[in-house]
Amino acid sequence: MIETLQGWQKLVSTLSLPTTHVIGSDRPSSPEKIPVINPATGKEVGNVPRGTKVEIDLAVAEARRAFDHGPWPKFSPRERKEHLLKFANKIEEHRDELAALVTLEMGKPISDSWAIELRALIRTIQWFAEFADKTYDETPQVGEDALALITREPVGVVGVVTPWNFPLTLTAWKIAPALAVGCTLVIKPSEISSLSVLRLAELALESGIPTGVINVVTGIGPEAGKELGMHNDVDALAFTGSTATGRQFLHYAADSNLKHVWLELGGKSANIVFEDAPDMEAAAQAAAWGIRFNSGQMCTAPTRLLLHRSIAKTFTDRVAQILKEIKIGDPFDPSTQMGPIASAGQLSRIKMYVESARSRNLEETLKSSSIESDGFWFTPTVFSGVSPDDVLAQEEIFGPVLAVITFETEEEAIQIANNSVYGLAAAIWTSNLSRAHKVSRKLKAGTVWVNCYEEGDMTVPFGGMKRSGNGRDKSIHALEKYLEMKTTWVQL
Repeated sequence: MIETLQGWQKLVSTLSLPTTHVIGSDRPSSPEKIPVINPATGKEVGNVPRGTKVEIDLAVAEARRAFDHGPWPKFSPRERKEHLLKFANKIEEHRDELAALVTLEMGKPISDSWAIELRALIRTIQWFAEFADKTYDETPQVGEDALALITREPVGVVGVVTPWNFPLTLTAWKIAPALAVGCTLVIKPSEISSLSVLRLAELALESGIPTGVINVVTGIGPEAGKELGMHNDVDALAFTGSTATGRQFLHYAADSNLKHVWLELGGKSANIVFEDAPDMEAAAQAAAWGIRFNSGQMCTAPTRLLLHRSIAKTFTDRVAQILKEIKIGDPFDPSTQMGPIASAGQLSRIKMYVESARSRNLEETLKSSSIESDGFWFTPTVFSGVSPDDVLAQEEIFGPVLAVITFETEEEAIQIANNSVYGLAAAIWTSNLSRAHKVSRKLKAGTVWVNCYEEGDMTVPFGGMKRSGNGRDKSIHALEKYLEMKTTWVQL
């Protein structure tokens, strides 16, 4: 990793930014362009094409050709594994470049882009590559006069629609398992963070992935995204983003070919700290990290901090103090801990919620401070004494805004935590093993952490309950989304 701000600035000055779609072996553009804005400065640094039905149709046709007539689904699992490992190696060779693109387009601190985003991208592709040749079909015992086979086949052409907050990690979570089982892809990245995904597709081709297997069309959701969701030749669609948009993709599927739709959606995660937490400082550090990491733009961000009343003031003050001391600054400075908000629109949304909370006279333990810049900056804000039913505790803000809620009993903590339309993640801090088990069982969340936050591994699934989505990313369970099960009965 480059260790200085000047070193990263030098690299950025030499970057050749992608400017076209990636469709098969072609690099078509579109008449209209979407500006790429550096959120740290508010200045335009490039543009990507605004794809529409024309480009989506071309990309889907190319993916269909690659699936029906190309080598990728016909390769042995071992051959796909070898191709994917070469792809991962190619990414490693261009790690600095990809990390710089992520930071340039959405403001993630470069240390996080390099050490977290790129590490997750590479490891995800490597993990599913290694798993590709380690799956088995089934032959149940049905009697001596028949043979039954249960086989799994790639679903076909998969549409992938990804958000801007983790442009490469979340793309990898979708494409790696789909590629491992033999599917072909059309990816529509967020218009805010398309550069890194376009470059990823170029590297796939450079590594030897056959043409047509990975296609990328840039554009906006109501145009390119909708066309992908409505396309009758797309067999499945995997989406990460807002619950409102996820609902639209279900409508698109119903109005077209009833394609499988897999959704990883919003969250309003409860971080529950009991009075017997084994390490209050570790819990406070985790609570603060969860709000400032990625500038709070994370679906699992612990934006509801549930504190036992006996520790509420001391704990809240400590979290606020930690947040005051974080280094906010140029995202290309390796020592920066928190960068800007990813876009002007997202910044406006965050400010709207904060101003609304102030108008209701909520107690502001930590008030956001201004930063003199033309970029999209917002420092962490902590509101205390928030009602569990308040908008601040119910709606996903997607920014560094923390709502502190107090409770008296274990049952009340569970009720407050489950008082949400979302069910993506939660955490419990307690020294009582029995309580940890009982509470985690009662929490309606896809992931529950005990005495930690945001820990994980490729071996464990990730996904949500309720309006946080369906299906799972990561782990062997992710493969199920991209496979069709077939029964073959042979009479002997």
